[in-house]
Amino acid sequence: MGTGHSADTPIRVAPLGITSVISLVDDLLLAKIGTYYAEKYGLSYTRIPPGAEDGRARRITVYLDTVLKIVQKKMDDIRRHPFFENNTKSKYFELLPEESPLKQTYQRLLNMKSGAERNALAKDLTRRMQPGSIDVNIMVKIDRINYDKNGNPLDDEYSDAKAGLRGYANSNLRSCIVFSAGVNQRLFNYMTRFRDFYRDKLGQIKKRIIIKVSDFRSALVQGKFLAKRGLEVYEFRIESGLNCGGHAFASNGILLPSLLKEFKEKRNELAADFLPLIRKYYKKMGWKYPDAAPPGRPLITVQGGIGTHGEVCRLREDFDMDRTGWASPFLLVPEATCVDDATRELLRQAGEEKLYLSDVSPLGIPFNNLRQTGSELWTSKQAAKGKPGSPCPKSYLVSNTEFTKRPICLASRQYQKTKLETIDRMELSADEKTELRRKVVEKSCICNHLGNGALIALGIAQNKNAPQAMCPGPNIAWFNKLYTLQEMVDHIYGRSHGLVSDRRPHMFAKEIEMYVDYFDKMVAGCKHTSTEINAIKEFKENLEKGLELCLDIARKKPFPGENLASIPVCVARQQKRLKAIWARFETITDGKISRKGVWI
Repeated sequence: MGTGHSADTPIRVAPLGITSVISLVDDLLLAKIGTYYAEKYGLSYTRIPPGAEDGRARRITVYLDTVLKIVQKKMDDIRRHPFFENNTKSKYFELLPEESPLKQTYQRLLNMKSGAERNALAKDLTRRMQPGSIDVNIMVKIDRINYDKNGNPLDDEYSDAKAGLRGYANSNLRSCIVFSAGVNQRLFNYMTRFRDFYRDKLGQIKKRIIIKVSDFRSALVQGKFLAKRGLEVYEFRIESGLNCGGHAFASNGILLPSLLKEFKEKRNELAADFLPLIRKYYKKMGWKYPDAAPPGRPLITVQGGIGTHGEVCRLREDFDMDRTGWASPFLLVPEATCVDDATRELLRQAGEEKLYLSDVSPLGIPFNNLRQTGSELWTSKQAAKGKPGSPCPKSYLVSNTEFTKRPICLASRQYQKTKLETIDRMELSADEKTELRRKVVEKSCICNHLGNGALIALGIAQNKNAPQAMCPGPNIAWFNKLYTLQEMVDHIYGRSHGLVSDRRPHMFAKEIEMYVDYFDKMVAGCKHTSTEINAIKEFKENLEKGLELCLDIARKKPFPGENLASIPVCVARQQKRLKAIWARFETITDGKISRKGVWI
C-alpha cells in the first residue's frame, strides 16, 4: 500500500469491524494527515516540529491516538443506530463473514418477533460490536541514524525503527505491530522495555507481534529469538516473494505452495519450541505467567496475489491457513483507501503490461510498480532537464556512503549528480555509459512520493507539486473498476458472482511466471562467481520442485471461481522457458567454470 494510501484506512473501515495496517515509515506525512482529521472531527492536535526532541516517536504517538479517538467516536455513533433500518449499523453486520457468530446472531435477531426477548438480544448484540484492529507496520531495515541540529549522531534509541516502535508502544492502541523486510535484532531487544508487549494478569497482551516471514526457518529463528525475551509471536504472516505489492523479497526459488506446505507440516514445532522459553523469561523477571493465558500457538496467515474466494478456500483447506490477507484490490475501493483520482484511474485502467517489477527503489530491492505515475513522469523529466534526482526532503531511505561519510539516498540529487560525473570519467564504451546512467537516474524518491497521493486526495497538497508513486501487486490488473466496500467484501467471501474474469490465471500460476522472469534476470546479470553459480543452481532446483507441487494441486477439484486449469498450461510454458534459460547458462559457464571445480 505504500506509506500514505492506508494511513487513514482505520478511520474509514475500523468502525465497520475491518482490520487494517498503518505504515510508520513517514511520521511527517502522518502529522499532516492527523492535523487534517483532527480539524475535521473537532479534536485538538499537538503539532510537533521536525527538530523537536524525540519528535518522530511523539508524532507517531499523537497520530495513532488521534486515529483511535476518531474510530471510537464513529463506533459509538454506529452502536447508537437502531436495528431493522438501512444504516451503518446494518452494514456492519452485513459485511461480516457468514461463519461469524456475531453475523449468525444478527440473522437470528432479524427473524425474531418484536418484544422483550428481541430487545434484550439487540442490546447484547450492540454491546458485542467491536471495531477492527488499528495495526501498524515497521519495515525493520529502514532504520536510519538521526542527527541533532549540530550534525552529531543521536543515540541508537533515536534511530527510525526504534523511534517508530516507541511511538507505537507509547500509544493507547490495543492492536498488532507487523515487522517486515527482514530481521533487526537490536529492535527486537528494544521491545523488552515496553510492558505492553507482555501478558497482563488476565493473560492479555495489549500490543501483539506479527512477523512477516519468507520461510519456515525464518519463523523458527525469529520466534525463538523473541521467546528467549518473553515475547510471543501472535501471527506469522507469509507473503509471496514476488506476487505482492511494494518491495519484493524473492525467495531462492521456493514458490508459495512449497512454503505453505512446510508450515503446515511443521507448525506444531513453533508452539512446542517457544512456550518453554517464554515461561523461563517470565520466571527470570519475577513475573507469573498467567494461568489464563491461551495456548501459545501462533496464527499462520498468507497474503500476496489472492484474487478469488476459490483461492482463499484452497489456501485454507489445503494448507490450513488461519487467515488470508488482501491489499492491492482495495486501492480501487474509495471507501477504504486514500488515493488521488488520477492515480486511481491509472490503476483502474492498468493491464498486466502496466504493472512491472522495477529497480526504482533507492534500497536496491525490486519494487512492484505502476507505469506512467506522477512519480515516474517527474523523475524522467528531471533527468531530461539535466537535473536528475530529488532534493531528498525526508531522507528515510539514506544508505549510501560511496561519496560521503554520512549516508545519502541513491535517489537524491546529491548522489546522482556525483555518480553521473564519475561515470563520465570512466573508460567505457558509449553504450556501457548509457546503461550505467540509466540505472542511476531511474531511482525515484519513493519515500516522499508514496505519500503524495493521499495528500492530494485529502486536499492537503496539489497535484502539480506532489508527484505520486504507487506500488500495487500484479493482481490488480484483473480488477478494472471502482468498487464499493460491500462489493469487494462480498467478492472476498464468495457471496457474489465475482469481480474478476474467469480468464484470470490462478495466483500460483502468476507467481510461477514471475519467478521464471526473475530467474532469467538472475542469469543475465550473473558475473559467474562460484557463489552466484551455486545460488542459481539452487534457485532452479527449488523452482522445479515447486512446479511439480503446483501440478499436484492442479489435479484436484477446483473450488468455485478457482482457475486451476491455468496452472498446467503455465507450468508447461514456464518449464520450457526454464530449460532454455538453463541451457544458455550452461553454455556460457561450461569449461569456464567447471575446470575450477565449481560446477556440480
